[in-house]
Amino acid sequence: MKKWLYGIVLLTVLCLLTGPVLAEKKPYFPDIPGYQTLVCDFHMHTVFSDGQVWPTVRVDEAVRERLDAIAITDHIEYQPHKNDIPTNHNRPYEIAAEYIQKKKIDVLLIKGAEITRDTPPGHYNAIFTADIDPLDTPEFLDAIRNANKQKAFVFWNHHTWKGQARGRWEQVQTTMVENQWLHGMEVANGGTYYPLAHQWCLDKNLTLFGNSDIHIPSNFYRYTAGRHRTVTLVFALKRSVESIQEALVAGRTAVWLNNQIIGRQDFLRPLFEAAVTFAAEPADSEGAFIVTINNTALIDLDLQREDTADSQHISVPARSEISVLIHTDPEQEVASLSYQVRNFLMAPDQGLLVRIPLTEPALVVTAD
Repeated sequence: MKKWLYGIVLLTVLCLLTGPVLAEKKPYFPDIPGYQTLVCDFHMHTVFSDGQVWPTVRVDEAVRERLDAIAITDHIEYQPHKNDIPTNHNRPYEIAAEYIQKKKIDVLLIKGAEITRDTPPGHYNAIFTADIDPLDTPEFLDAIRNANKQKAFVFWNHHTWKGQARGRWEQVQTTMVENQWLHGMEVANGGTYYPLAHQWCLDKNLTLFGNSDIHIPSNFYRYTAGRHRTVTLVFALKRSVESIQEALVAGRTAVWLNNQIIGRQDFLRPLFEAAVTFAAEPADSEGAFIVTINNTALIDLDLQREDTADSQHISVPARSEISVLIHTDPEQEVASLSYQVRNFLMAPDQGLLVRIPLTEPALVVTAD
């Protein structure tokens, strides 16, 4: 084969192999005003408890999936591989940290563990721990207390994984909240959404989490709007462990589960506004408008019109721009239209309300 022809073939192969990967370098979600949007997974397991991989594999998966931060949270009380791997609660973190330092890997690693008791009271992750050994105690509340003595952040995992009745709120959780020992809850774990946990977080001022709780090797390579690991979006001042901890204490999180974002309105709204813009122009003199919607986030938007009987529905694919024809009453002058973003859940079964401006090209106009 001639050299020039060989070069063209090689270049073509390289483009086919690298093109999609380069395209995936776009951020999954934009930053919001004043904060960086960090993609984090605070619940995962290795062979040091009941997982199937070595701690370094979790780091490599995070690099491949472009996670900003991870916490390896192996069970303290449940170690089915202990005949092969001696009990050393701090060792998974040490192995991962040494690997990150040696390979100069750009992933933030947070030290943690899962306090594992029968449900109730359930399973709890303690992250930002200094030493996991003091959490290995017979009494549940002693373990929680010892985590808090280290200024760890404690959240309740998958509360109804053994059924609604066994995952109910009880006196032990009230005691933890009253002593400021419980700081958050998983409103999503793996592929499951817990609406009651979402509501409890809103009512009791707890931080919302969504995590993979992964045990097997991760099979995700390229993320799509509906196919990705469940993660917590953290709105941090900087990309650092300290800033993540500050953001969690302040409750600045949202959850990315399947094709939906779950969180408080205070953070869903700026995230939506950072990702989505609208521009409108009249289509005719009969109250019709052509609205162009640009969506830069990796989520397919699900918009449902609120202020009309026809309940017009708009779907905006991830990372795309579309134009839609919207009709209004020609007898009335309308400045904007109200829509519910049905997959931006600010409470169970309650989507974020936004307004699409019609009078002039503008950013999203928010609903009250």
